[in-house]
Amino acid sequence: MPPQAGRYTAAPARIAEGWTLERLTPPSRLFGANGLRTGPDGRLYVAQVSGSQVSAIDVDSGAIEVISAKGGDIVAPDDLVFDDDGNLYATEITEGRVSVRAPNGATRVLYGDLPVANPITFHQGRLIAGECRPGGRIMELDRNGGAPRIIASDVPMPNAFSVGPDGKLYFPVMGANEIWRVDLAGGTPERVAGDLGLPDSVKFDSQGFIVSTQVASGQVLRIDPRNGERTVLAQLTPGLDNLSFVGERLFVSNISGYIVELLKDGKTRELVADGFNWPLGLAADPQGLLYVADGAFSYTLPPGRERQLAGMLFHPGYPGYSRGVAASGQGEFIVTTANGAVARYRPAQQWSEVIAEGFDQLYGVAAHGSAVAFAEFGTGRVLAAAGRHVETLASGLRQPKGVALGADGSCYVSESGGGRVVKISGGKTQTLIDGLRQPEGLLLRGPSLLVLDAGAQELIEIDLGKGSRRSLASGLPVGAPAGVVPKTLKAVGVLSGPMGPFAGLAAGPDGTIYLSGDAEGSVLALRPRP
Repeated sequence: MPPQAGRYTAAPARIAEGWTLERLTPPSRLFGANGLRTGPDGRLYVAQVSGSQVSAIDVDSGAIEVISAKGGDIVAPDDLVFDDDGNLYATEITEGRVSVRAPNGATRVLYGDLPVANPITFHQGRLIAGECRPGGRIMELDRNGGAPRIIASDVPMPNAFSVGPDGKLYFPVMGANEIWRVDLAGGTPERVAGDLGLPDSVKFDSQGFIVSTQVASGQVLRIDPRNGERTVLAQLTPGLDNLSFVGERLFVSNISGYIVELLKDGKTRELVADGFNWPLGLAADPQGLLYVADGAFSYTLPPGRERQLAGMLFHPGYPGYSRGVAASGQGEFIVTTANGAVARYRPAQQWSEVIAEGFDQLYGVAAHGSAVAFAEFGTGRVLAAAGRHVETLASGLRQPKGVALGADGSCYVSESGGGRVVKISGGKTQTLIDGLRQPEGLLLRGPSLLVLDAGAQELIEIDLGKGSRRSLASGLPVGAPAGVVPKTLKAVGVLSGPMGPFAGLAAGPDGTIYLSGDAEGSVLALRPRP
């Protein structure tokens, strides 16, 4: 049986007469790819923060089995490790805790006071975990529930670590762009290597050399722990997260979702193809260049071509974990970030500037001329920015997400928690349509307003003149899969505020309607039949 093509199996969407639906990108097989660990069964286990999922992959066939599913007990797993009895330990980065899953599937929280919990390893009966934050701690956890023991403290963002052949703990220090080591009994850490490409994992090969992924440069380095000398094993794309050996075979993950095997001749073998974590907001510039916000990554989809990386969290000029997006000119976009900022972004120039900041969970954004409107999910407000001046257009809304601006200055907003779309005009807010499940993306298209209802998995067209409505497409791969109630993803230290889904809409200059298929990890295009 061939490996499953996507994250889950979905029935074909139902499309209104006169329209066609096409996937511009294939479904993603994972919800990103973070921590990697080889399991007792020889499979590769992968933690997926954005999908709150742990999966196991057969490294020969590529078959993927979900071990801890989205909506399950383990939330936002970032790294994982097994003990000698086959128990799986996972750091839950947004929860600040470590959970353990027994071989029979029973899961419990082992330790719950580990802010930005990320790295974890197991060595000779000892479980060691750390906090990927400025001033982070590394500690040995008591598997029987006793008090932890501090190994190192005040470390600037330690990440995935391992115990070396000398019995010392080796760990990447992202805040210093270095690799350090420390005795397991504690003491002062010492520098092993520096001036790297922002290391975020350290493992050891069978000959005792460090192998480390570099999140900013995309390099996989082999480093001599005795003198710091390094060799580039592979030059991959930025965003690398972790690695694991299956025997002598080396596998590397990228936050975006791909996993590759590094072969001895310097080439790579694709185990899991690249994909999206979500995707989130969409926008098309006047030339038809489609911009896709995917949180830590953003991409462009030029007409008729494959997607291209526009920027990522550790690139110069990247505005931050991006969610909402609106076109503001050729090659220029306005984005909202999970850290509460609205920014102008020119990806080709690696340049951005903050328009407004200090908000609580921003989602959709719309731009018309010099006007910029955006939804503040956390407070239930919709705001408008003109220059550095920000005013409140409406307040008291229930979890606003999507925003659209009309030529007459009217603002349309989807209340994902209220099941309705409202129109804001002249200082008044009125219900335009209600009875929806979870409306998110909005798009003005001529005399119509399009609403992407992620809860109902439906795209609805509203005639603003007549007030009538019709379904353009249903059974869409948006929102949560059937039967799944996703857990809220909290902030990730200084890297991101709370992370949440947003099924966006955009229109191209040729009339194409673009949709974020965030459930399966694809971008879709809905077009009128010729």
